[in-house]
Amino acid sequence: MESDNDAKIETKDNKQISAKKVANKDRKKLPRIYLYFIYFLIFAFIGWLLETAFSFYSLGHFTKRGFLYGPLCPIYGWGALILIMFFSTYKRHNLKLFIYAAFVFSAFEYVVSFGMEALFSLKWWDYTQDVLNLNGRISIFYSFAWGIIAILFINFIYPFFKKKLNIILSKIPYKLQITIVYILFSVFLTDTVLSFIRYLI
Repeated sequence: MESDNDAKIETKDNKQISAKKVANKDRKKLPRIYLYFIYFLIFAFIGWLLETAFSFYSLGHFTKRGFLYGPLCPIYGWGALILIMFFSTYKRHNLKLFIYAAFVFSAFEYVVSFGMEALFSLKWWDYTQDVLNLNGRISIFYSFAWGIIAILFINFIYPFFKKKLNIILSKIPYKLQITIVYILFSVFLTDTVLSFIRYLI
């Protein structure tokens, strides 16, 4: 009799496990491009916080940081996406990660600085006082910093936020996730357009 009960319990447990597996398979996940956009916003906001904190520490008062009206520094968001999309494969190769990131992000920073100055005749950063700088757009110190940041980001920061984001998204219905992404994208796009108009006029 006990064996029959054990068999029934085991069958019930197996059914519950199977049901959970089916439910997990049926749970829709956001398309990768939507996730990339969320990561872009997260790290653009963190970048804005860092810039604002550093500015407050240096100047002793709050100053508006970044190109947009909102609390985002897009260059940090784009930098995070570049790391996530193209540098994740170097997670176990820190030396290569350091060298490639230092070179790529120095080039990226130079191009962005040149483009922003050409478009708006403004400088958002200037390294002319730093040792071994190139036209004030990049410097050896920040190139080195990009390499260190890349190692920390790929090995610790991104995995941490990826885990937390997955937990949060698992608790939000798929349709609501999509709606939130659309709303955030609309706000971001509106802010970007208005910011371009502000600096071009």
